[in-house]
Amino acid sequence: MSSARDGAPGWAARPWLAGWWLAGGVVGTAVQLLQAHLWPVAVYQVLALGGLLAMRWRLRAAWLLAGAALAFGCTGWRAGAYLGQGLSPALEGRDIAVVGRVASLPQTGPGGERFEFVVEQATLDGEAVSIPARLLLGWYVSASEEGASARLPGLWAGERWAFGVRLKRPHGSRNPHGFDRERWLWEQGIGATGHVRLGARDAAPRRLGQTPWHPVDRVRQAISRAIAERVDDPRAAGVLAALVVGEQSAIERADWALFRDTGVAHLMAISGLHITLFAWLATALMGALWRVLGRHWPALPMHCPAGLAAGWGGLACAAAYALLAGWGVPAQRTVLMLAVVVGLRASVRRWPWPAVWLLAMAAVLALDPLALLAPGFWLSFLAVAVLFTADPARGGTGSDAPGGWQRGLRAAGALWREQWLMTLALAPLGLVLFGQVSLVGLLANLVAIPWVTLVVTPLALLGALVAPLWGLAAAAVDALVALLQVLAAWPWAVLHRPAVPAPLALAAVLGGVLLAVRLPPVLRFAGLLLVAPALLYVPPRPAPGAFDVTAIDVGQGSAVLVRTAKHALVYDAGPRWNPEADAGERIVLPLLRALGVQPDRVLISHRDSDHAGGADALRAAFPGAVWQSSFDADPARRCLAGERWQWDGVDFELLHPGAAAYAAPGLSSNAMSCVLRIAAGGQVAWLAGDIPAAQEVRLALARPQERATLLLAPHHGSATSSSPVLLNTLQPRWVIVQSGYRNRFGHPAAGVVARYDARGIAWVDSPRCGAATWRSDAPEAMRCEREVSRRYWHHPDRPMTSSAGPELAILPPGEKDP
Repeated sequence: MSSARDGAPGWAARPWLAGWWLAGGVVGTAVQLLQAHLWPVAVYQVLALGGLLAMRWRLRAAWLLAGAALAFGCTGWRAGAYLGQGLSPALEGRDIAVVGRVASLPQTGPGGERFEFVVEQATLDGEAVSIPARLLLGWYVSASEEGASARLPGLWAGERWAFGVRLKRPHGSRNPHGFDRERWLWEQGIGATGHVRLGARDAAPRRLGQTPWHPVDRVRQAISRAIAERVDDPRAAGVLAALVVGEQSAIERADWALFRDTGVAHLMAISGLHITLFAWLATALMGALWRVLGRHWPALPMHCPAGLAAGWGGLACAAAYALLAGWGVPAQRTVLMLAVVVGLRASVRRWPWPAVWLLAMAAVLALDPLALLAPGFWLSFLAVAVLFTADPARGGTGSDAPGGWQRGLRAAGALWREQWLMTLALAPLGLVLFGQVSLVGLLANLVAIPWVTLVVTPLALLGALVAPLWGLAAAAVDALVALLQVLAAWPWAVLHRPAVPAPLALAAVLGGVLLAVRLPPVLRFAGLLLVAPALLYVPPRPAPGAFDVTAIDVGQGSAVLVRTAKHALVYDAGPRWNPEADAGERIVLPLLRALGVQPDRVLISHRDSDHAGGADALRAAFPGAVWQSSFDADPARRCLAGERWQWDGVDFELLHPGAAAYAAPGLSSNAMSCVLRIAAGGQVAWLAGDIPAAQEVRLALARPQERATLLLAPHHGSATSSSPVLLNTLQPRWVIVQSGYRNRFGHPAAGVVARYDARGIAWVDSPRCGAATWRSDAPEAMRCEREVSRRYWHHPDRPMTSSAGPELAILPPGEKDP
C-alpha cells in the first residue's frame, strides 16, 4: 500500500482498506465499553477528531487506528452526553408531578401495569424541575385487594396523563454472570424508574386525552388485545402476541423454560430470522409483481430494474414488520443489516463478504454501541459468518436442478445442512453465553424453524386481517408445543455447564467455527480440541479446610451461598416479588449454574417471603438436596440447635432455634430464624437470619468467648437487631448487610450503622457492593461484584440514603472512611 499522505480515494472503492477501518471501529467500541468511569467529554472529542484526520494516510494500520479512535471517541462522547441527563440524586424519593404520554405497549402483570413514559412537564412543590425524558413506571394496586384489576387504568399507548410519581435512578442487582439491568435500562434510553403515586393524600391521576404520538404502539396494543380475546389458550395467545407485535411478556414463564430447554426460544419472539425470512418473501413477491407490471409498462423496468425494486421493496416491508414488532434492538439490527446488503447490491461495486459483514456490524454499533454486549448480536453475526465461510458460493439460483422434486430434495438437503452447521458452530457460543446447550435443539429446530416461520407466523400475521386465522395459528402452536414437551422430557435434553474464563470462551467459539467450515479433517479435529477445555472446565473451589461465603444480591431479601472444597450449602432463597417472579429462579439458580454448584443442603432460615420466596424454584432444580427450615411440618426436616456436621475440614453447627423455641407459643417467624455457625482455620462466620435482639442476647450470653470474623447482619441491619451485646461478644471484622436499594424499611438503620462504625467494624451492603464474597483463607478482603465489574453505566458508589457508611465498596477492616 502506498504511504502517500494525499487524500485517499473513496473508501467504497477500496473494500479491504475500508475493512481495516471498520474492524478498528468495532475494536474501538469494544474497548470503550470496558471503561469503569467516563473521561471528560473533551478527551473523546479529540480522539474522534484524531480518528478522522488519520484517514488521510492510505496505510492499513493508520485506517485501523483511525476507525478505533473515531469509534472510541464517538461512543464515549455520546455516553457522556446521555449521562449528563440523568436524575439528580436530590430528586430521588420525592413526589414529583409529571405530565406526559404513555410511550410503549403497557405490560399488565399481577397487581399492576408497567409502561414507558415520555415526560413533557415536571414540577416539584410547584416549581419546574429537570428529570430524564424517558421513565419506566409502574401503576400498582394490591393484587389481594378485591376488584384490583378493575382499579387498573387500562392504559393505551399515546395517551397523555398527569399524575404524581416517585423516582429513583436506575439500579439493579449485581451478581457474577448475572443479568445487568442497569445496562438494559441505559440501552433503552430510560433515565429513571419509579411508580405512580396512588395514596390517599396524593392527587388523583388524570387522563388528559389521546395524542397523535405512538400510533404504531396503539395498533400493536389493539392487535395484542384482540388476540387475547380471540384465542382461549393463554399459551398459544402469548406466543401469537410475541410473534405478531413482539410482546414477549405475554409468554408464560414455564413456556419460556420449555423453549429454552429445546433450543427454540429464538423463534418465539420476533428475531432476525423472522424479519429476514419476511424480507426474503416480500422481495420475491415484489420482484414478481414488478415483472408483471413491466409487461404492461415496459418503461418501468428500464427506469428501475426488477432486482433493485424487489430489494428495496423487501427492505421496506421488513422495516414495517420491525415497527409492528416494537422496533426493538434486535429488529433494528436486522433491518440495518438488510439495508447495508441491499445498498451494496444496488451499487456498481461488489464487496467481498467479510467487508460487507464488517460494514453491517459497524453500522449496527454506530446505531447502538451497547449491542456489542448483547448475546443476540454475536449469535446473529457469527451465524452469517459461518454460512458464508462454509459455503462461499451460496446465493446461486439452483436452476441447474433437472426437476421440481429434485429441487425440493436439494432444498431440503440445504436446510438440513445449514441447520446442522448453525447448531455445530453456535453451540459453543451458546454454551459460553447462556451456560447451557440443548442436545435436542437440532431436531427441535429442524421441525420448529419451518413450522414457525412458514406456518405459525404467516397465519398469525394474516389473523390481523382475518381474525379466524388466529384459531388455526393457535392450533399450530399447540401441536409444536406437544412435540417440544416430548423432546424436553428426555433426561439429557439440556446440558448445563458453568461459566468459563474469557480465554477458554474465545477458544471454544473458534473451535465451533473450525468444526463447521469446510476444512481438512486435521483442522476440524483441532476445533474439537479447542472446544474441549470449555466443556471440561471446573470453576475453582476453596481448598480443603477452607470455605467461602457469597451474599447474593437479591435486593431486599436474603440468599447466601457457602462453598467448601467439595460441598455447597444455600442459606435462604431470596424474595418472591409477585406470583410469577422470584429471586430463586431469576437470580440464585442462574448463579449456582454459572458457578457449577449443586447444593448438598438448602437451609431456609424462616418462612418470611423475603427469605423463602425462591425456595420452590430451588427445590425443583435440586430435588436431591437436604432441605431444612424452621417451619417445616416434618420435625425431621427442621433446623435444631446442636446439630453439627463437617465437610472437607469445615465445621457447621446450628445454634438456633432449640427445642424450647419450637415448644414456646407466640414466637414470631423472625425469632425462629435458623442461625448457622461455620468455622475453619480459626475463622468463624455467623449467618443469623432475622433474629431480633432478644435471641441475639441469649446466643451471645451462652457463648461469651465466641468470636466471629464475618457476620451476616441480622434482619438486614434493622434497628431491632445487631444489638450491642452481640457485637461486643462476636467482635466481627466484617458485616454484610443484605438490603434493597432505597428500601422502604430504611435498612440498614442509622443507629445500627453507628454501632458498626463505633466499634471499627467494616461493613458492606448490597446496593453498593452487589454480591459480596468473603473467603476464610483471605479474611482481610471482601470482594464486591459491583466494584470489580464496574462499567460507567452502573449506579455510582455513594449511597442515596442518609446512613453513614464506607465510601468505597471494598474497605479493609479497621480503615476509617475517607
